[in-house]
Amino acid sequence: MAQVQRPLVIQTQFVRQFCPRNVRRPGAALFVRGRQHRALSTATVTDHDISRLASLALHPLTLSDLVKHGRPPLTTPQLLKSANFTLSILPARLAHRIQSLRNLPFIVVSNPHISKIHSNYIHSLSTLLPWAEREITTLEDEVNFTEVMADLVNTHSNTISILARGFLEARKYISPKDVTRFLDEHLRARIGTRLIAEQHLALHFSSQPHADLMHESTGSEGWNGVIDTALHPARIVQHCENVVGDICELKYGVRPHVVINGELDYAFAHVPVHLEYIITELLKNAFRATVESGKEREPIEVTIAPLPGEIPEARDADGEDVGPRVKNVDQGTTDIASTRWTGNTPTAPSSAQILPLAHGTPGVTIRIRDRGGGISPETLPHIWDYSFTTFNDDKASSTLSGRSTSMDTLSAISGPGGDGATSLAGLGYGLPLGRAYAEYFGGGIAIQSLWGWGTDVYLSLRGVGKVEEQSWSYRSQKDADAK
Repeated sequence: MAQVQRPLVIQTQFVRQFCPRNVRRPGAALFVRGRQHRALSTATVTDHDISRLASLALHPLTLSDLVKHGRPPLTTPQLLKSANFTLSILPARLAHRIQSLRNLPFIVVSNPHISKIHSNYIHSLSTLLPWAEREITTLEDEVNFTEVMADLVNTHSNTISILARGFLEARKYISPKDVTRFLDEHLRARIGTRLIAEQHLALHFSSQPHADLMHESTGSEGWNGVIDTALHPARIVQHCENVVGDICELKYGVRPHVVINGELDYAFAHVPVHLEYIITELLKNAFRATVESGKEREPIEVTIAPLPGEIPEARDADGEDVGPRVKNVDQGTTDIASTRWTGNTPTAPSSAQILPLAHGTPGVTIRIRDRGGGISPETLPHIWDYSFTTFNDDKASSTLSGRSTSMDTLSAISGPGGDGATSLAGLGYGLPLGRAYAEYFGGGIAIQSLWGWGTDVYLSLRGVGKVEEQSWSYRSQKDADAK
């Protein structure tokens, strides 16, 4: 299972070793393999910087963008190109998140936990501003910039759980629907920001100019940064089944059996840690429903169905392409949720400006079927809500801090993005967050529930398509912004 575990190695071994958790502030030192580096250079972030960067149109991110610099180990020119691509899009993304937080009602953003997230974004932007008006042209610059990326990933590792605590404490001043809208948008945007930084970190440590920093010499075939270009969904399902099954047996004393059918040898290109999180959440729900309904002898059926490599183009009456698209709303870059309180027009571009997903992009549909009695009609409309508001303050607070002893054991599973194993347990974040990961690159999750019988969940994912001629260029975008 080395291929399955590799993404977690990238997060823990690379990021934690090269950016210790206590490195969060200007003036702290970074250590790389025992060699001390200077503290990160920072610049004062002004309101003008935030408004200027937040007014920039955000680049629609696709998996093709992340792999277009070549297959590792990268050469020096390729590595510098990756660094400049990363640098060109992150400052605007951070500024959008800062502006979005500032658009919240003042009493909400004044909460110490939400204020902490705001401060973390200001800190990360302050470390990027010294690089914003320059181009990375030397390996020394690239090394220093990579330290900034490691600091960024580490600084925002617990964003989700901190926001959860903040909105829990401020729930008297903001409605559950508004919380769900804001979190859905903010956490989707966070997926892209984190993925961009982690991709360059992974490319850095596996590239030719930094061969002395490589930790593993085996098991890297087919990998491009944090993307596995030959990802086998069946292996991810088997791994997640073992993890969830062990916890289920610890909790209930039994574990349902999982039957995997369909195309077990099928492989496509995607981010394994994203798929692992989604499958874990879906299996967790299926296991719990199956056991608690007394149907533990009934198998949970998982079907792997490849999506065709070529999808017929869909066109409207005017002949315009209306095929699969990666939308701004799917990637959380519309800034709609937070502008509800200000009345301002969102600064992000409309969905019409988003590049289409390549029609030749292969993918997969995974169906998870259980006989756990289905979802009750009262619960079904709320399955996509960030439903921590159903908990009382004491129970939810103890859950967020990991002190709860009565928490649902099946919820105590860590997900991507650095949050701890129990930080989100039982708060209803799993399914909506899983849908965010699925939809980010043009996929989705659909649920068909038969009350009294069982539930079918359909997970669809898109992989890496060919890099099209209209693919975005970081240099042309900078030139356009300058005009």
